[in-house]
Amino acid sequence: MKIVQDYIEIKPDDVIEVTSANYIGDYAIRVSFNDNTEKLVDFKPFLFKSLHPSISKYRNEQLFKEFKISDGNLNWNDYDLIFPIHNLHEGLID
Repeated sequence: MKIVQDYIEIKPDDVIEVTSANYIGDYAIRVSFNDNTEKLVDFKPFLFKSLHPSISKYRNEQLFKEFKISDGNLNWNDYDLIFPIHNLHEGLID
């Protein structure tokens, strides 16, 4: 039996990355990507429905505002909180 697997070659230009992010207020961040798209992502519903302490602690707005861009993604406290780039690019966090 011969197993065949097709692979899609991903070129560096095909990888979506966060290029900039600005806190707007009320747990919303305007995120810009390397494909020239921009999304206003509202994190508030996600943060306030979560009961998990490692997520709910980011209801503290000062802590939430301390995100950084790392490896092309939004990152809080050295990967303590991070979201799939696809979700950010779609503007939907669930």
